[in-house]
Amino acid sequence: MVNSESPTTTENLPNDRSIGEVLPSQDIRRLVSKGSIRGIETIIEEQIQPASLDLRLSSKAYRIRASFLPGRSASVEEKISEFAMHEIDLRNGAVLEKGCVYLIQLMESLDLDKSITALANPKSSIGRLDVFTRLITNRSGEFDRIQAGYCGPLFAEVAPLTFSIVVRKGDRLSQLRLKHASPTFGESGLADLHTKLAQQLPGSELPVRGAIPVTVDTRGPDKSALIGYKAKKYAPLIDIGRINYYDAQDYWEPIYANRGFGLVLNPDDFYILASKKPVAVPPNHAAEMVAYDTLVGEFRVHYAGFLDPGFGDPSGGGAGSKVVLEVRSHEVPFMLEHGQIVGRLVYERLTAIPDKIYGSGIGSNYQRQGLQLAKQFKKV
Repeated sequence: MVNSESPTTTENLPNDRSIGEVLPSQDIRRLVSKGSIRGIETIIEEQIQPASLDLRLSSKAYRIRASFLPGRSASVEEKISEFAMHEIDLRNGAVLEKGCVYLIQLMESLDLDKSITALANPKSSIGRLDVFTRLITNRSGEFDRIQAGYCGPLFAEVAPLTFSIVVRKGDRLSQLRLKHASPTFGESGLADLHTKLAQQLPGSELPVRGAIPVTVDTRGPDKSALIGYKAKKYAPLIDIGRINYYDAQDYWEPIYANRGFGLVLNPDDFYILASKKPVAVPPNHAAEMVAYDTLVGEFRVHYAGFLDPGFGDPSGGGAGSKVVLEVRSHEVPFMLEHGQIVGRLVYERLTAIPDKIYGSGIGSNYQRQGLQLAKQFKKV
């Protein structure tokens, strides 16, 4: 993490080129070329991110009566007949209503070597719209995690929680990271990596419980500063394909600093907040915001917790970027204090520096961000 007054320089960041875990863009491209990653339609370069692959919706979706996992003995297709209520065609767009659960087959499928595993997460814009989405695979008892050697289709479970949305074939709601099946260093090595990063990123918090803490900003630069947004409950539809299109005031209530006090979260309301300090991810690393930890309170933070190589780093046009926090309280009202730890940032080393880095050069939407809504909204 860095102070905005003291931007990170890449000269003093860890540059160990030894083998890490996460595969960079050039290796993802090779997996596509050899057929380990396949598409119903050709996978395009725009889908390949610095350390992940964007996954596309196919035309076939189902309204399902409950979330499910197929378990080790069944395929997703076998479970559809039990849980599906009706089929939806996405070719011309369709409304996914808030409070409902949908299953959508993705255009990509996998035929992984036994040396490669995969992990999925929602894209940043989808998390900021409070759309809960998880990856499901055949004969699996876990969401989002894909075992080494998996061969088969991919499905997305999609549940809009606050806004009803319009999606269509080809839309990208989630992304896939690919990793070595056998980690190259254990927990002690990971702890050493976090300590090294914390020492070399100016203004960083020291590691706690094996990761770098992320704290929340409820004060802002002055007593009347804008510190966040709370979603309106009965807002219009959002077409996720429309960029810089919607007026924020139709969907969000602004939240201002309250004389230096914290922020009381109302149960089941959805908030967009920002981290107290900017963060930076060196080009040869990726980072993940570890979601909801019951030890810090009855709330969930950050659905879409993956930060690409170069996020906030000067080499990608950043000078430290704040982490936008998607926050929802559960059961009871909860007071968030300024500077309270709300999550943990876990860094991972890549096998090599990607041939594309997060930033303006590849059209990234959130480089050098402060408090920022999803890209579908006009910038305030």
